[in-house]
Amino acid sequence: MKKNSSIHVCLFPAAGYGTRFLPATKAMPKEMLPILTKPLIQYGVEEAMDAGMNTMAIVTGRGKRAIEDHFDVSYELEHQIKGTTKEKMLADIRHIIDKCTFAYTRQVEMKGLGHAILTGEPLVGNQPFAVILADDLCVNDSEGVLTQMVTLYNKYQCSIVAIEEINSKYTDKYGIIAGEEIENGIYRVNTMVEKPSPADAPSNLAIIGRYILTPDIFEILKNTKPGKSGEIQITDALMEQAKSGNVIAYKFQGKRYDCGSIDGYVQATVELYEKEKK
Repeated sequence: MKKNSSIHVCLFPAAGYGTRFLPATKAMPKEMLPILTKPLIQYGVEEAMDAGMNTMAIVTGRGKRAIEDHFDVSYELEHQIKGTTKEKMLADIRHIIDKCTFAYTRQVEMKGLGHAILTGEPLVGNQPFAVILADDLCVNDSEGVLTQMVTLYNKYQCSIVAIEEINSKYTDKYGIIAGEEIENGIYRVNTMVEKPSPADAPSNLAIIGRYILTPDIFEILKNTKPGKSGEIQITDALMEQAKSGNVIAYKFQGKRYDCGSIDGYVQATVELYEKEKK
């Protein structure tokens, strides 16, 4: 794990129902769906650790106890496999448990991503922090996406969103940004719209599930009125910061799999399996 990171806390909103994966998610959190032998949320935690973070703040809900159990020691299981070839299969998760602090709070009502992030305020406090949406699995052969974003934060000292170009017909599934390109692949955001129709979208640059947020976002969220579907949107709060030039959008290096969809989940499974076999 890298030392002296400027960001120490990574927030994981993990209270959603995962309805696109029913009935699998009826009793199992969608964040615990495995890609090969690791659950999605573990990939996210490892990405945060690689970026120098050691406190994982997880916003959960009813039926999510499996997440807490996963990031805890299972003495009975470890006793059963001690001294066998299977013991090494727990090495990665034991390393995570040993190196990180996990804190949890519950989002009692599902009122959108902005509300989930606001629910995590007591776990974060008055400091900049990262946010990972675990069903966006990001991979890169060198630096992880969050590591790239921490480097950018050190330079610009403002909120940062990860973006990628998408087919314009899918803009109604994402927050979409537009702005001035100040470096190659780096934009100072001046417009940000939540799930616009293709006709109304300001660009095809879509926000994906990686953020670095400055702590003033909490006060903005408290004063953000519900938007689409009656939910508090993080996009609307970020737009308030963007009015002062305090949001950067970054076209990250790497590949993102939308594991919140069945197609993306299967693609990630197949491609990571093929990569592991090489």
